[in-house]
Amino acid sequence: MDYVFQFGVVWREIDALLLGGWLTLRLSALAMVFGLVVGVAGALAKASRHQTLRALARAYVEAIRNTPFLVQVLLVYLGLPSIGIRLKPDQAALLAMVINLGAYTTEIVRAGIKAVPPGQIQAGTALGLSRWQLFRFVVCLPALRAVFPALGSQFILVMLASSVVSVISAEELTAVADTIVARNFRSFEVYLIVTGLYLAMCLAFQAAFAAIHRALFARWSG
Repeated sequence: MDYVFQFGVVWREIDALLLGGWLTLRLSALAMVFGLVVGVAGALAKASRHQTLRALARAYVEAIRNTPFLVQVLLVYLGLPSIGIRLKPDQAALLAMVINLGAYTTEIVRAGIKAVPPGQIQAGTALGLSRWQLFRFVVCLPALRAVFPALGSQFILVMLASSVVSVISAEELTAVADTIVARNFRSFEVYLIVTGLYLAMCLAFQAAFAAIHRALFARWSG
């Protein structure tokens, strides 16, 4: 093998790669927060008594889960300007990630709500709680506890999928790496370091989710 590894050219760009990693973390964290909000709203819509809300939620979930994320990103960034909505690359990336994550989170949250024992809901109804009070005090935490591992996995998947938004020049880790490779042509070295950074971010998110799980649900353990 005649290839000579030159990691020195990568270390000279490490500040740019770390900045790209930070932007990926920020973009992913925002997508997780807003995607969870969309998912909860979608799950409540699918459980609604109103047929129109259920139909809209079902159509949204099916449309997003059965189309490629790359196409969704391009539709948001290149398609929306056709109807007068122009977004910066980072804004388009965030919107596409939220829309995508929201569809998957809808099904996860819905499964959690269905996992709550009917007796608990009936007891809350007997106490005269409103639908909002039932959700807040009786359904929310048990449902979240039941699906928290699945939510954590889905959040990590959307962080990894954020690399796709490099196609619209959103300033995240993969886009920064592509720019560096275009300058020095050291693809193997650059993407090897990028792989390590993604792995580190995944482990960091896993540790954060484990800490959140312990903080929220410690009283249910054992």
